[in-house]
Amino acid sequence: MRINRTTQVLAASVLGVTLVGAAMTSPALADDNPNSGIDVSVNITPTTTPGQLSMTVADNNGVSLQENGSDAAARQFVGTLPTVTVTDTRNPEEIPAGEFWAVVGQSSQFVASDDPAKTIGPEYLGWKPRLLSDSSTGAVSAGEPVSSVVSDGTGAPEVGLKGQELLVSTANSSDEIGTSKVNADLALRTPVDVAAGEYHSTLTLSLFNQS
Repeated sequence: MRINRTTQVLAASVLGVTLVGAAMTSPALADDNPNSGIDVSVNITPTTTPGQLSMTVADNNGVSLQENGSDAAARQFVGTLPTVTVTDTRNPEEIPAGEFWAVVGQSSQFVASDDPAKTIGPEYLGWKPRLLSDSSTGAVSAGEPVSSVVSDGTGAPEVGLKGQELLVSTANSSDEIGTSKVNADLALRTPVDVAAGEYHSTLTLSLFNQS
């Protein structure tokens, strides 16, 4: 098109004396035609991220239990579980009726660093969960305390963390959306004649979403 327009202008210039009005009758340039523009439009919708349920554990270097509260019946070593955060960003309308979530914990066997034959069973480790955030509806609550098999005298079930025990849960997920924080007081209570040594265990936390 640019070549054609240039040719038309040059032709009018050469013949300008004898064809005075010739340039006026040539096709109009596209830039001069108000009807030559093309409207270009696009509808960009907001970016939406699907809501989700997730769990995180605060940065930590592990929990080092320290002896505190030992007596003639047991040796006791205590510590605090790092803060666990459950975040639910779903819309209540997206959650099926009756759905609930729960975080449970289970300990592995304690094994001595200097001698793998020396162990302390996970049933000797108990905890007392504690909700750190406010529950606006009361739907979110901490789990019940669990004692070592060497009783701590509180009346809590004497089963330890050998099996999966409840840390925190909600009765109905759609009742309360947002962030819930929880930790727990840990207490390892062993017989008084427990073998000396440095022991290590793994406490595994799992988030379940069920209906």
